[in-house]
Amino acid sequence: MASVSFTPLAVVTGASSGIGAATARRLAAEGYEVVLTARRRDRIEALAEELRGAGLRAQARPLDVTDREAVDAFAASLARCDVLVNNAGGAIGLEPVAEADPADWRAMYEVNVLGVLHLTQALLPALTASGAGTVLVVTSTAGHGTYEGGGGYAAAKHGARVLAQTLRLEIVDRPVRVIEIAPGMVHTEEFSLTRFRGDRERAAAVYAGVAEPLTAEDVADTIGWAVTRPPHVNVDLLVLRPRAQASNSKVHRGPTAGGTPES
Repeated sequence: MASVSFTPLAVVTGASSGIGAATARRLAAEGYEVVLTARRRDRIEALAEELRGAGLRAQARPLDVTDREAVDAFAASLARCDVLVNNAGGAIGLEPVAEADPADWRAMYEVNVLGVLHLTQALLPALTASGAGTVLVVTSTAGHGTYEGGGGYAAAKHGARVLAQTLRLEIVDRPVRVIEIAPGMVHTEEFSLTRFRGDRERAAAVYAGVAEPLTAEDVADTIGWAVTRPPHVNVDLLVLRPRAQASNSKVHRGPTAGGTPES
């Protein structure tokens, strides 16, 4: 009897820009059908069209990962799922703990932790049924340490990290691996701009004097490598930083550069 071939399917959250968009391009090039999710319909539809124009398989599905009802409906609409890349997230503000707005902390927790929980719970049955599923969580070096002004974001990313670690323990008897990718300083078009509420000068200062911060493509390359290892190989944790960054708060910059921590 001839074997039945299929195209594996990967869901990428936060695929409208940055690491998510770069990851979608990488996994599509690896032969996956990619399902692009994000709140901004126009962005993911444009990316899906780009990928299909290159002869690759992609579909755009607008989705807010903090909306559990919408997430459940999305999961129910998929015929299969082989890979889930939990990438949606972000930072808001750089205020110290004493002055931080609890609403900012709540918003960061909602997307960075509960968003991961919603998608993972909703898609875990399909990932298990695939026989070789992968849950990948994009955390941050902020999930492994902290820095002044980073309390809210670090707390959220620590939560995402612990979620991944706990899930790995709990589903060790299932054919699903759990991977954590923790990037340090990544220069994308929106991360710092969002953190500083649209202040382009402050956002640019994060990378001032740093010759080569990581790019979204660097992180996507790492994600693509981890996901395409043989199914029995689990990359539990992979931390990546630019050479110029020794820690969240130790970054080599040019002699006249300022700058603030970012991870």
